[in-house]
Amino acid sequence: MSAVSVRDIGVEFGGLAVIENLSIDIREGEFIVLLGPSGCGKSTLLNGIAGLLDVSRGQIWIGGKNVTWTEPKDRGIGMVFQSYSLYPRMSVEENLSFGLRIAGTPKTEVAARVGRAAKMLHLEPLLRRKPSELSGGQRQRVAIGRALVRNCDVFLFDEPLSNLDAKLRNELRIEIKKLHQGIGNTMIYVTHDQVEALTLADRIAVMKSGVIQQFASPRDIYHKPANLFVAGFIGSPAMNMIEGSIAKSGGAVVFQCQASVVDLSRYEFSRPAPTGTVVLGVRPEHIGLGPAPTSQSGGRGKVTLIEPMGGETVVWTEFAGRPLVIKTDGEVDFALGDTIDFHFDPARASVFDAASDERV
Repeated sequence: MSAVSVRDIGVEFGGLAVIENLSIDIREGEFIVLLGPSGCGKSTLLNGIAGLLDVSRGQIWIGGKNVTWTEPKDRGIGMVFQSYSLYPRMSVEENLSFGLRIAGTPKTEVAARVGRAAKMLHLEPLLRRKPSELSGGQRQRVAIGRALVRNCDVFLFDEPLSNLDAKLRNELRIEIKKLHQGIGNTMIYVTHDQVEALTLADRIAVMKSGVIQQFASPRDIYHKPANLFVAGFIGSPAMNMIEGSIAKSGGAVVFQCQASVVDLSRYEFSRPAPTGTVVLGVRPEHIGLGPAPTSQSGGRGKVTLIEPMGGETVVWTEFAGRPLVIKTDGEVDFALGDTIDFHFDPARASVFDAASDERV
């Protein structure tokens, strides 16, 4: 296993800075996910770590060695791409062993490594097949196995599941998680899919415009987003955002929006409550139905939209004159125009300074 350290790197394309002064430290054996929308720089960062593109400044360290200008083949990494890139005329076994055979690895060692990778990835019954005889998920497992046989300390994944349908994505995501639990190598994984990020990662680096917005555990990313971008990007349906102001009422700190007041006495501020405009964020699944119990805040509104999703139902209503989305049990039976009571615990909410977008 090897730690990976990226120190103040910059990457430019045609004089345009895509990444500037970015640093991130990844511990040995961690599963790190680089998450963000298309064009945020996550694949660029991964390719910089891999050595597939040059950095204009800064340093990249792998396993305690400065590899900033080292060739990709000498960095001790294995990489899995979005496309499978398998040799169509070779069998699965030949695809897995090709790199080792070219490097002159002894036949017994090749057989041992291929056998180990095939067993880990459930490829043993498929070793004689050609890629054209495999499903998409099986092909991607072969691509992962081709990296695995190299016995690398660090594995890099560049959106490996994006070409698969939903069922195969779920199956292979589980296989990748089991693989990491089994071998314990450092893994860096790029995706724009938040479900993959939340289920796979030890820590997630959420990126926007070449800048890491938050680098933390999935739990902290979800429950304590660092800013409005992270809060809005993570979660489906997206977090409810309600703009208002902070005030004091009877010694308590409250959030005010029109006639609605939310008591924030139980909210854990990271710094003194700001003056001026703030944004109150509440996850749809943190809103319950029915009158508000003691210590919680609530409201009443008309149902404007219903989205049945099987085990869950998404209900749209209003709070303080703004749309409010509630995710609730799939068995609820509402009709458009029904008036419903709802409530939420302010301690589970998020408050952001509207001027800086930062969590407070």
